[in-house]
Amino acid sequence: MAASPNIARLRGFIQAMTRLADRDPPEEVWLGEGRRLLEGLIRQDDWLPEELAQPGPTYRQYLLHCDPLERFSVVSFVWGIGQRTPVHNHKVWGLVGMLRGAETSTTMHPVPGGPMRTGQVDHLHPGEVVGVGSGEEDIHWVENAQADAPSISIHVYGGNIGAIARHSFNPETSARKPFVSGYTNAVVPNLWDRAAETQAA
Repeated sequence: MAASPNIARLRGFIQAMTRLADRDPPEEVWLGEGRRLLEGLIRQDDWLPEELAQPGPTYRQYLLHCDPLERFSVVSFVWGIGQRTPVHNHKVWGLVGMLRGAETSTTMHPVPGGPMRTGQVDHLHPGEVVGVGSGEEDIHWVENAQADAPSISIHVYGGNIGAIARHSFNPETSARKPFVSGYTNAVVPNLWDRAAETQAA
């Protein structure tokens, strides 16, 4: 996988998040300090490798980095035109930063034996970040808000999100079923090839 010429931005973000993880902070600190770090990362749109920015027949969930101790993961979500997730939960805290395009997130509330109730609707545009907690009420679905182009958001989760046992929900009945999302890609960006910058120095 070819590295972006500005992959150092992602490397710096991951280093800062690792230092934060080493402090073993409570969730509210992750959501506060992590949000500011993610805002800094998505302020520039010149670092994401092109291979991890490609839409497909369904939305793409590309792993960019997973902490070796699985304390957090960083994922590029790529939404093609008209694409959306099922209604789902996360089981861990999360941060979502919009890199390109726009997306809409709709909170959903289960109703025992009946259709789910629609809650808050959030619209996310480039440079904006929202956080979600790890509680059971953390249930939503997300869709590309652009009718004519793909959108890309960068997600950070409080665990290895592709390996966490979670639930999807039937919006008509509130019934839930287990799922594990996995990832679209089999390789991650090489953040550590610093040969070019070392030679330039």
